[in-house]
Amino acid sequence: QVQLVESGGGLVQAGGSLRLSCEASTKIFSDNAMGWYRQGPGKQRELVAAITAGGTIQYGNSVKGRFTISRDNAKNTAYLQMNSLGPEDTAVYYCSVVIWSGSTWTPVGFWGQGTQVTVSS
Repeated sequence: QVQLVESGGGLVQAGGSLRLSCEASTKIFSDNAMGWYRQGPGKQRELVAAITAGGTIQYGNSVKGRFTISRDNAKNTAYLQMNSLGPEDTAVYYCSVVIWSGSTWTPVGFWGQGTQVTVSS
């Protein structure tokens, strides 16, 4: 079973930066696309960014130009560099293995515990 461990969240002031990490327990990670999701208070979980095994990237509209997703297959780890953070980015951030369903990325059901990101104004 795939285990995912997110880390790197915290409290930051608006305009600040954080770097999240997602470490997977098995090599399934290196052969599959991976996505970062977030769920803010009272909101549905939304896709933030996705990256294929080959490095093709897609971002959610709300984070384009501010967030950067990357991966290190040798370490079974994905990263999310978040810059110019605002209060609207406050959420629990999760990573997941994802598949392309033809029109969108779909998580396959493996979730970590998430990491809390809180941005103060």
